[in-house]
Amino acid sequence: MYIKRKFFSVFIFIFSSLIFLFYSCNSEQSKKTKKEKPVENSIILFDGANMNAWRGFKQNSLPAGWKVLDSLLITSGKGGDLSGDIISKEQFEDFKLSLEWKISEGGNSGIFFHVIEGDNPTVYASGPEYQLIDDAGFSYPLENWQKAAANYAMHNADSIKKKLNPAGEWNHSGIKVKDGHVIHWLNGEKVLEYDLWDDDWKKRVAASKWKDYPAYGLAIRGHIGLQDHGSEIAFRNIKIKDLTDKGKPLFNGKDLSGWKIYGSEKWYVDKGELVCESGEEKKYGYLGTEKKYKDFVLRLMFFQESDGNSGVFFRSSIEGTKISGWQVEVAPPGNNTGGIYESYGRGWLYEIPEEKENILREGEWNDLLIRVEGERVMTWLNGQLMTDLTDKKIGQANGSIALQIHDGGGIKVRWKELYIREINVDR
Repeated sequence: MYIKRKFFSVFIFIFSSLIFLFYSCNSEQSKKTKKEKPVENSIILFDGANMNAWRGFKQNSLPAGWKVLDSLLITSGKGGDLSGDIISKEQFEDFKLSLEWKISEGGNSGIFFHVIEGDNPTVYASGPEYQLIDDAGFSYPLENWQKAAANYAMHNADSIKKKLNPAGEWNHSGIKVKDGHVIHWLNGEKVLEYDLWDDDWKKRVAASKWKDYPAYGLAIRGHIGLQDHGSEIAFRNIKIKDLTDKGKPLFNGKDLSGWKIYGSEKWYVDKGELVCESGEEKKYGYLGTEKKYKDFVLRLMFFQESDGNSGVFFRSSIEGTKISGWQVEVAPPGNNTGGIYESYGRGWLYEIPEEKENILREGEWNDLLIRVEGERVMTWLNGQLMTDLTDKKIGQANGSIALQIHDGGGIKVRWKELYIREINVDR
C-alpha cells in the first residue's frame, strides 16, 4: 500500500511539473510575440562590407568622416548641425527598418525617415527623427522628447518599457511606418506609437520648433537618414523591408478594360501606357472607371507630352461630357497640379502655394498619390504633400475615378502604373 501511494505521489509531482513547464513556455512565447519581430525578406542597407547604398545629403558621394572599419559603419563625429549626414540612395514609403548602434559617451545622433532634399537645408528639416543619444552621459539634463527612442521634439518614448544600454554597448532599434502609423522599438520592446498627419500631429508641429520648417513630416516617402551630429557612433546590420501596398492595378497595360470613354476625344494604349489626346472637336473628354470607389489610395504616374491640361476626378458622376465631382489637378507648370477643384460647383477648394509649384517635373514622369477617406483628401506629388483638405460635401459623395482631357485642343498626356487600394471597405 505504501509503495502504491509513493508511486502515485511521484506521478502527481511529475504531471504537475509538466503542466507548469507547458504554461511557462506558453507564457514566455506570449511575451516574445509582444516584442519586435525580425525583418524578413529585407533589403540590406549595410552588410559590413561597403556603403554602396548610401550617399551624402544633397551629394553624389559620401561626406568625410564616414567609413567602414571592422565591418562597422562608423562616423568620426566631424559633422555639424547642417553637414555630414548621409541618406539611403533608395526612397521608401511604408517600411520596417532594423539596425544596431553603439554611441560614444555623451554622444548624440539620430535616424530619419521620409527625408526629401529639394530646398530643405538638412535631413531634419523634412524627416521625423528617431533619437539616438547617451541619456545618462549627455552634457546637460535632457527633456523626455530629447531622449533615446523618442520622436525628437514631438513624442516621448515609454520610460517604463525602454531599456537603453549605456554608451559603448550595442542597442537595437526598429522603426515601422505603415499608412502613416509609426512604431518605435528599442532592444526588442515597443516604446512609442504615433500617427503622421492627424490633428494631434498638426498640433504638436505647431507647438514645436518644426513650425518653422514647412516640409517637416509631410512627405509620404523619402530617404532614410543617419546623422553625424558631432559624436562618434557605429552602426551595423542595417536592414529594411518595403511594406508599401500599391493595391490592384486599374490599368492592365493592354486595353481599356474596366473603363468607359465619355466624349469624342482620343483614349488609347501605346507601348503599355494609357494615352489621352485631343481630337478634332477639341472638347472635354473623360475616361471613367466602371466601378465606384468611396475610400481609397490611388497612385499613378503621368507625363505631360503636350500642354498637359488634365486631371484626376474622384467620387464623380458623368453624363455625356458633364462631370460632377472633385478633381485633383494635373496641369502645366504654375497651374496648381495637386490642388483640388470642384467641377460645376464651388470651383477651387484648394490652390497650391507658389513655393510648391516647382515640385512638378516638366518634361519628366511625375507620380501622384491621392488618399480619399471620409471627408478628408490628401494628395502627394513626387512624394511631397500638396493638399490636405477636409470637406463635408466630399464626405457625402461616392462615384467613379475619371481622367480628363481639357477642352481647347493640343493636349496629350501619358499615364502608367495606375493602382488603387480600397480602405475601410467593411465600414
